[in-house]
Amino acid sequence: MLDLIQTTKITDEQRKKIILESMADKYCKLILKNTLDKPKSAIIIAQEEKIPLSTVYRKIKKLCDGKLLAISGSINRDGKKYFLYMSKIREINIRWDVIETKIDCVLNNPKPEDIN
Repeated sequence: MLDLIQTTKITDEQRKKIILESMADKYCKLILKNTLDKPKSAIIIAQEEKIPLSTVYRKIKKLCDGKLLAISGSINRDGKKYFLYMSKIREINIRWDVIETKIDCVLNNPKPEDIN
């Protein structure tokens, strides 16, 4: 079966800045890698990648601002909110010339059964 690869061109300068900063940040890259195949909570990400939980939340905010992470949430039986995070991108291509920085993202297309 042939997989369709979807890409998107990033044109917003603020978003480009966030993406470039995120790619230079080891924790952001670990979070994106960890959430590539299935959604995970911040606690699970922190445990699996051995990152302090406060750092995970700070980096998740940055990745969400750059639209690199998808958020899904629900409320558990105790009435507490429960959020899961999943990488929206599988690959980032950055090209620079004297005139501009060009960024293309290959979108992460998980199978529906991976999300549930």
